[in-house]
Amino acid sequence: MWNKALLYRVIIVAETVGSTGVSTLSIAQILGVSERNNRRDHVTSCIMFHQGFALHVSEGARVDVDRLQRRMSEDRRLQNLRVVIDRPISERAFHEPVTLCSDPRMMLEAVGQASLSVVSPQEAERMLELRLAA
Repeated sequence: MWNKALLYRVIIVAETVGSTGVSTLSIAQILGVSERNNRRDHVTSCIMFHQGFALHVSEGARVDVDRLQRRMSEDRRLQNLRVVIDRPISERAFHEPVTLCSDPRMMLEAVGQASLSVVSPQEAERMLELRLAA
């Protein structure tokens, strides 16, 4: 289904604005638009919301993840974006256009953090492993 070109994984943490990621409606809207855009752009992703922050994992060709990152940097629902990881990968961890992580508090506790705002690259990778193992 997805192109096998050289792939990249980018993990971004951003502060959310207003009800972004808090209300069911805002999450549904984000997931709907993300699914449409990711299918079009051959990107797979996972989103996690927790206490005013979002962690977003995207996987795809360089041009596609860069396009997504640009859209995120221009999105008024997000601010203070921080790239935690940006590296080539041999295969995708996610196979759907977008998935939602439903228990971010458990993952943060597993890596010894209270907030997404301070997650290190190693902690982000560990949280990704935990998500995939679930």
